[in-house]
Amino acid sequence: MNEMITTLAPSASLDEASIGGFADALAVVRDLPLFADQEEWDLEGTPFRRTLRPQTFAHVDFATPLGAHEPTTYKSLVANRILQTAYEAEFVLLPRTPDAHFAADFALFYAPRTQAALDIVRRRLEETVFSFLDDEIDLSGRWRRSDAKAYLEAYVTQEETAQGNAAMAAIEASPDPRHAAKTFLIQLASDFLLESSPMARTTIGNYGPIQSEIFKVLIDEYGYGVHSAKHSTLYEETLSSVGLSPAAHTHWQFYLSGSLMMNNYFNYVCRNPRHFFRYLGALFQAETGFIRATREWSQGLGRVFGDEIALGYFAEHAHIDMHHSRMALENVVLPAIDAFGEGVIPDILRGFEEAKLLAELAERDFCAQVGWMDAAAPCKRLAPGILANIEARPAAERPPLAPIDEPRGELSVMHVHDGDELCWIREGVMHFWIGHDRYTRLEAGEGTVIRAQRLHGAIIDSERCLYEIHSIGDHRAWL
Repeated sequence: MNEMITTLAPSASLDEASIGGFADALAVVRDLPLFADQEEWDLEGTPFRRTLRPQTFAHVDFATPLGAHEPTTYKSLVANRILQTAYEAEFVLLPRTPDAHFAADFALFYAPRTQAALDIVRRRLEETVFSFLDDEIDLSGRWRRSDAKAYLEAYVTQEETAQGNAAMAAIEASPDPRHAAKTFLIQLASDFLLESSPMARTTIGNYGPIQSEIFKVLIDEYGYGVHSAKHSTLYEETLSSVGLSPAAHTHWQFYLSGSLMMNNYFNYVCRNPRHFFRYLGALFQAETGFIRATREWSQGLGRVFGDEIALGYFAEHAHIDMHHSRMALENVVLPAIDAFGEGVIPDILRGFEEAKLLAELAERDFCAQVGWMDAAAPCKRLAPGILANIEARPAAERPPLAPIDEPRGELSVMHVHDGDELCWIREGVMHFWIGHDRYTRLEAGEGTVIRAQRLHGAIIDSERCLYEIHSIGDHRAWL
């Protein structure tokens, strides 16, 4: 045991004294082996290693905030991956079955220098990622308590009467609904395996009866201290039942930008006390929206997987969130207005609207990814014609071209491009990955269209592979 303690202790050289501003901090993150490209699609046994594609940091403009139409761009994906890592470096993360690198990874992940660098980077990236919300949400006018109450109660009524779920509709319409459903469960895992960790940040301090009411919701999420009843434990059972890993972030590469952004938002508003009242609105939205969502997810996943899938997580939420929604409104939001005045209403409603907007964004991102995965065959069929049209143009009129030569086993981790691209194989074999455990085989003389902002990767399955990436913008212009 003493040997383990010695091994886990970070060296004295790992301090924050030499870190200057954002650029220095980003360089520290970039150079950490924990965040380098990995050689496998999934990585179990460690919650510390997570692919950030650090070799591209220098080409990303983190200083300019995302625009309203950029939440699924490459910059968003990279920024949100770093942000989630920065937030979670403040949580206790321990693997169920530590791998051989546990002691060294633990020491490095929680080293003072790592923590300091991630904290500095976090502050800039919060502005980069979330500034667009200020322009998207308009809360003009004077809001009184009665107005806010009626507005939020109308959302409860709306959710009680609404029907249909876009995510489940996309899953059940897919020619491979099981794979689409697993992709969806992976998106939920990015949050659910650490469920309520952001919320726990808000239960410390001293702010009266509201604090105790929020804590009541928190302890429900944690199963009242019974580990088997803890909501994240229930979700682990769901993942295991359909052959996915229950270990946190094993499937990290396959998280979409929208999923990461929604998770990061709750850390963002929970971590900073300045955003406390925004969190109250977001809490009400999440607890209310989850009632219908989890019920419809449960029904749809049951149709896809039958008795194979463990649905206890969804059944628990469909039940308990009816109480949490009422508690959030009657015991938290309205008492907060009564205690601190109507001046807090704009922040509460802003948080409510932001959480709703980000949930819708994440759902659209997922549905678009399912459509992209299901279009693998058509995208492959389009490739020869597009290449022919490119080569028919004079050299000066052709799109930018990147020739690439890679050896067997070279893995390009999952990422997105901001415009459509044509991948064309000149020599060798590539497995072009379009989702978890799903790929298109491309041989010499074949290619595929990579749609803008769709998650993809590749691994080489020949001694070498010569291929080209043509940055074609909108592929329709080359048909």
